[in-house]
Amino acid sequence: MDLDEWAAVGAALWGAAAGTLLPRPAYRLCVEPDEPWRNRCPDGHAITGPAAGWLGRSRCAAGDHYGPSTPAVALATALVCAALALATGTRPELAVWLLLAPAGVLLALVDFRVHRLPDVLTLPLAAAALALLGVAAAVPEHAGNWLTALLSGLGLAAVYFVLHLINPEGMGFGDVKLALGLGTVLGWYGWGTLVLGTFAGFLFGGVYGLGLAVARRTGRRTLLPFGPFLITGTFVGLLIGAYAA
Repeated sequence: MDLDEWAAVGAALWGAAAGTLLPRPAYRLCVEPDEPWRNRCPDGHAITGPAAGWLGRSRCAAGDHYGPSTPAVALATALVCAALALATGTRPELAVWLLLAPAGVLLALVDFRVHRLPDVLTLPLAAAALALLGVAAAVPEHAGNWLTALLSGLGLAAVYFVLHLINPEGMGFGDVKLALGLGTVLGWYGWGTLVLGTFAGFLFGGVYGLGLAVARRTGRRTLLPFGPFLITGTFVGLLIGAYAA
């Protein structure tokens, strides 16, 4: 195997390891806006462990699993990381993508279940994306532009904020804050990648909503989680942008 293939294998292993730790925070974060983060499993056992119980396997004191399926989440995260490695190669920004990918998976899990994008994830994601890409920009052989990434994050958030003002139910404020990070990531590879990834997110969300309408599982007032589709669109745009760079 060449170096890029070894990078993809390592990325998949990283993704699988990180993915095994996501079901616990996903379970704890899946609450309504006015509720505190969960600190007990469904059977009432206290959730303890490193980092105030946020790190560790999703298994309670009685040995029962809770939260999303650990194998499924680990596999999904591994595939995401491997695909990013194959598209990016060994360029320095690959490390940034691999560090941010688990957070994207976690956000998608939470929003899909409870229609919520917690500030404790979206805002640090944006800050981390800017900071890490700033480091990548200082390393030779990178293929992006930090200033464009910054302007893209601010610009996409501004556009989403206008959409939020026009239709708060269709575009939540959590989506606006998520756009800061997603726009930054997409903008690293240029304005074309930003447009492509954003369009893909709206397309995926529209297809999902149309599918539910055809299946008569939604109505005119049904609210759909938009975050998972924005994240998926960003993933697709990032793959294409990295491959073409």
